[in-house]
Amino acid sequence: QVQLIESGGGLVQAGGSLRLSCAASGRTFSSYAVAWFRQALGKEREFVAAINWTGGRTYYADSVKGRFTISRDNAKNTVALQMNNLKAEDTAVYYCAAGTLMITTPQYNYWGLGTQVTVSS
Repeated sequence: QVQLIESGGGLVQAGGSLRLSCAASGRTFSSYAVAWFRQALGKEREFVAAINWTGGRTYYADSVKGRFTISRDNAKNTVALQMNNLKAEDTAVYYCAAGTLMITTPQYNYWGLGTQVTVSS
Protein backbone atom coordinates (compact mmCIF):
# COMPACT_ATOMS: atom_id res chain seq x y z
CA GLN A 1 0.00 0.00 0.00
CA VAL A 2 1.08 3.54 -0.76
CA GLN A 3 -0.44 6.64 0.78
CA LEU A 4 0.06 9.99 -0.91
CA ILE A 5 -0.27 13.45 0.63
CA GLU A 6 -0.06 16.60 -1.48
CA SER A 7 0.98 20.00 -0.15
CA GLY A 8 2.10 23.38 -1.41
CA GLY A 9 -1.07 24.63 -3.03
CA GLY A 10 -2.37 28.14 -2.51
CA LEU A 11 -3.32 31.43 -4.09
CA VAL A 12 -0.85 33.09 -6.43
CA GLN A 13 -1.00 35.88 -8.99
CA ALA A 14 -0.65 35.15 -12.67
CA GLY A 15 3.02 34.91 -13.60
CA GLY A 16 3.96 33.63 -10.17
CA SER A 17 5.28 30.27 -9.03
CA LEU A 18 4.30 27.46 -6.70
CA ARG A 19 5.99 24.22 -5.75
CA LEU A 20 3.76 21.26 -5.01
CA SER A 21 5.02 18.30 -3.08
CA CYS A 22 3.74 14.74 -2.88
CA ALA A 23 4.89 12.81 0.17
CA ALA A 24 4.49 9.05 0.10
CA SER A 25 4.46 6.32 2.69
CA GLY A 26 5.35 2.77 1.82
CA ARG A 27 8.65 1.12 1.10
CA THR A 28 7.72 0.35 -2.52
CA PHE A 29 7.13 3.97 -3.54
CA SER A 30 10.48 4.21 -5.30
CA SER A 31 9.40 1.47 -7.70
CA TYR A 32 6.33 3.35 -8.92
CA ALA A 33 5.83 5.90 -11.64
CA VAL A 34 4.24 9.09 -10.33
CA ALA A 35 2.03 11.59 -12.07
CA TRP A 36 0.27 14.85 -11.36
CA PHE A 37 -3.27 15.38 -12.57
CA ARG A 38 -5.54 18.35 -12.08
CA GLN A 39 -9.25 18.95 -12.09
CA ALA A 40 -10.82 22.34 -12.53
CA LEU A 41 -14.34 23.04 -11.35
CA GLY A 42 -16.84 21.45 -13.70
CA LYS A 43 -14.17 19.80 -15.83
CA GLU A 44 -12.72 16.33 -16.15
CA ARG A 45 -9.47 15.34 -14.47
CA GLU A 46 -6.57 15.97 -16.84
CA PHE A 47 -2.98 14.82 -17.01
CA VAL A 48 -0.27 17.34 -16.11
CA ALA A 49 3.08 15.56 -15.79
CA ALA A 50 4.61 12.18 -15.04
CA ILE A 51 7.95 10.74 -13.99
CA ASN A 52 9.19 7.16 -14.10
CA TRP A 53 10.48 5.26 -11.10
CA THR A 54 14.12 6.27 -11.54
CA GLY A 55 13.38 9.89 -12.35
CA GLY A 56 15.16 9.49 -15.66
CA ARG A 57 12.09 9.94 -17.84
CA THR A 58 9.48 12.67 -17.66
CA TYR A 59 6.46 13.63 -19.74
CA TYR A 60 4.34 16.76 -19.77
CA ALA A 61 1.03 17.90 -21.11
CA ASP A 62 1.46 20.44 -23.89
CA SER A 63 -0.35 23.05 -21.82
CA VAL A 64 2.37 23.03 -19.12
CA LYS A 65 5.48 22.13 -21.11
CA GLY A 66 8.25 24.64 -20.48
CA ARG A 67 6.55 26.02 -17.37
CA PHE A 68 6.24 23.00 -15.05
CA THR A 69 8.95 20.60 -13.92
CA ILE A 70 8.39 17.27 -12.21
CA SER A 71 11.12 15.69 -10.10
CA ARG A 72 11.48 13.02 -7.44
CA ASP A 73 13.67 12.14 -4.50
CA ASN A 74 13.31 8.42 -3.79
CA ALA A 75 15.46 8.68 -0.67
CA LYS A 76 12.85 11.02 0.80
CA ASN A 77 9.82 9.38 -0.85
CA THR A 78 8.76 12.67 -2.40
CA VAL A 79 7.80 13.98 -5.82
CA ALA A 80 7.69 17.68 -6.57
CA LEU A 81 5.97 19.76 -9.22
CA GLN A 82 7.59 23.14 -9.76
CA MET A 83 5.10 25.43 -11.47
CA ASN A 84 6.34 28.69 -12.99
CA ASN A 85 4.66 31.42 -14.99
CA LEU A 86 1.28 30.33 -13.71
CA LYS A 87 -1.83 31.26 -15.63
CA ALA A 88 -5.46 31.62 -14.58
CA GLU A 89 -6.25 28.43 -16.51
CA ASP A 90 -3.92 26.48 -14.21
CA THR A 91 -6.44 26.94 -11.41
CA ALA A 92 -7.53 23.48 -10.27
CA VAL A 93 -7.20 20.85 -7.59
CA TYR A 94 -3.92 19.06 -8.19
CA TYR A 95 -3.63 15.35 -7.45
CA CYS A 96 -0.61 13.13 -7.07
CA ALA A 97 -0.92 9.55 -8.31
CA ALA A 98 1.36 6.50 -8.25
CA GLY A 99 1.28 3.34 -10.31
CA THR A 100 3.27 0.70 -12.08
CA LEU A 101 3.13 2.39 -15.50
CA MET A 102 3.97 5.94 -16.53
CA ILE A 103 0.81 6.83 -18.43
CA THR A 104 -1.20 9.94 -19.18
CA THR A 105 -4.60 8.50 -18.32
CA PRO A 106 -5.87 8.31 -14.73
CA GLN A 107 -5.46 4.54 -14.35
CA TYR A 108 -3.08 4.86 -11.45
CA ASN A 109 -3.26 2.60 -8.43
CA TYR A 110 -2.90 5.20 -5.68
CA TRP A 111 -4.15 8.76 -5.32
CA GLY A 112 -3.79 11.61 -2.88
CA LEU A 113 -6.66 13.83 -1.77
CA GLY A 114 -5.45 16.84 -3.74
CA THR A 115 -4.29 20.38 -3.09
CA GLN A 116 -5.99 23.52 -4.41
CA VAL A 117 -4.09 25.88 -6.69
CA THR A 118 -5.75 29.20 -7.48
CA VAL A 119 -4.19 31.66 -9.90
CA SER A 120 -5.62 35.16 -9.93
CA SER A 121 -5.44 37.18 -13.13
